[in-house]
Amino acid sequence: MAIPTSPPEKGRIAGVDYGDARIGVAVCDPERIMAFPYEIYRRRNEKLDLRYFQELVKKEGIVHFVLGLPLRNNGEISDKARDAMDFGDKLAEATGVSIDYMDERFTSREAEYYLRLGNLNAKRRKAKLDAVAAQIILTTYLERGCVGTVDFAPLDD
Repeated sequence: MAIPTSPPEKGRIAGVDYGDARIGVAVCDPERIMAFPYEIYRRRNEKLDLRYFQELVKKEGIVHFVLGLPLRNNGEISDKARDAMDFGDKLAEATGVSIDYMDERFTSREAEYYLRLGNLNAKRRKAKLDAVAAQIILTTYLERGCVGTVDFAPLDD
């Protein structure tokens, strides 16, 4: 696993909601006040996926990534979280950009809730879901003072 690191003092951060078929991406403003959905990248193969993020770093001036970890409810690292951490290793190496991790339990449900409030039909919600989930991951990270998840605790009953 790429060692989680604090972001540089200045510059844009990208939030990443990693998935098997799609990767949701969000970015924040340079002052790190607000996070915005950026886009949903449809995965192709590892080489093209990493090239996409190399280009994102250059185009948007990304200085740090925060990658969502889909932990189990008891706080254990799931197989999907391991896949995300493996991707994080490759992402940090390919881009030369530091990375941190954020507990993403229930972010997709939260994103779905917000999109339903916007009265979007199912097709339009699905088209935006992963990018909004990435926005929630990044917003949480920013609100915590750019501190990732280090203690994987169970959710309260």
